[in-house]
Amino acid sequence: MAAMTSTARPLLNRRLAEFGTTIFAEMSALALSTGSINLGQGFPDTDGPEEIREAAVRALRDGRGNQYPPGPGIPELRTAIAAHQERRYGLTYDPDTDVLVTAGATEAIAAALLALLEPGDEVIALEPYYDSYAACIAMAGGTRVPVTLRPHEGSFRLDLDELRDAVTDRTRLLLINTPHNPTGTVLTREELTAIAALAVERDLLVVTDEVYEHLVFDEAEHIPLATLPGMRDRTVTIGSAGKSFSFTGWKVGWVTASRELVSAVRSAKQFLTYVASGPFQYAVAEALRLPGTYFEEFRADMRAKRDLLAGGLEQAGFKVFRPAGTYFITTDIRPLGESDGFAFCRALPERCGVVAIPNAVFYDHREQGAPFVRFAFCKRTTVLEEAAARLKTLTA
Repeated sequence: MAAMTSTARPLLNRRLAEFGTTIFAEMSALALSTGSINLGQGFPDTDGPEEIREAAVRALRDGRGNQYPPGPGIPELRTAIAAHQERRYGLTYDPDTDVLVTAGATEAIAAALLALLEPGDEVIALEPYYDSYAACIAMAGGTRVPVTLRPHEGSFRLDLDELRDAVTDRTRLLLINTPHNPTGTVLTREELTAIAALAVERDLLVVTDEVYEHLVFDEAEHIPLATLPGMRDRTVTIGSAGKSFSFTGWKVGWVTASRELVSAVRSAKQFLTYVASGPFQYAVAEALRLPGTYFEEFRADMRAKRDLLAGGLEQAGFKVFRPAGTYFITTDIRPLGESDGFAFCRALPERCGVVAIPNAVFYDHREQGAPFVRFAFCKRTTVLEEAAARLKTLTA
């Protein structure tokens, strides 16, 4: 049969034409082909708590969730999410109207943006940003307006004046991520208070991605934007089980917001996956009820791994921005005599058997991110020790 040809427009929707294959697919394939340690993609190489995995097995065996779960999510999980938000942050949500379970945080982001944006609306996002933000804004017909986090005294900081100046009459929504991927920055109370005041003053909606809420280190504190004055009814808060419990393949995320905002997001979400992850929802409901000691131990383990990899990267000659949150470390490769993160990352597997991600893929202003490279430390200690040893050969 003859191949289909067309002299008309390209097959791919023009809104997605700029994206192509993600850098994660490229670098993971490179890790496999070279036998390298993959510190590029952000997923743990061990499972989360055994009792939570067994809870999923029980749900499967008991026939809970093997058929379509309720559209908003099973009641047990919605109740557990609402209880988690109230217990940790004092935020009260009605599990029947103010909570929506999604197929991971990525679907939550997509559904929120598709629901809340009209073509031509501007969305301000903190640059560098998780790559799905740009694609979802594009699919919704919005226009992304990046506000760049820049290095300052060992971390990446937000310029509040630049943020204010970015708001125009076309701005509909602020897309905030804290703890921030890929830089590891955790926005301070002062910064969040200024963001909240701006949102109230200019009557803006806010979508806030807080999937790393349980991974904050040292003196950093995670403060949900919805807790600040005037923000409860204009903020869509996104959470995820994958990052908090190390079951990223289960794809269980959620939205908490006012009844009106959740209703809008649900209107879009129902035409994406409709429902997902039935048996896993029961397990995550149990996970959210784990004692505080679980989260403390999880954080301490990740902090130790952060310090292990950060020390290895420093010894290898990188400038290291030690993160206050998430499980990623951003580095500057210029002390190694390099300036092109793409070229550096593509050559790194052959040079020393380690895979990383060039931060430039997370920027509209590629030149701003050119010298920065991201490494994930959510791996076994032995893997991180071996990666650190391999990286030292860069300056041998």
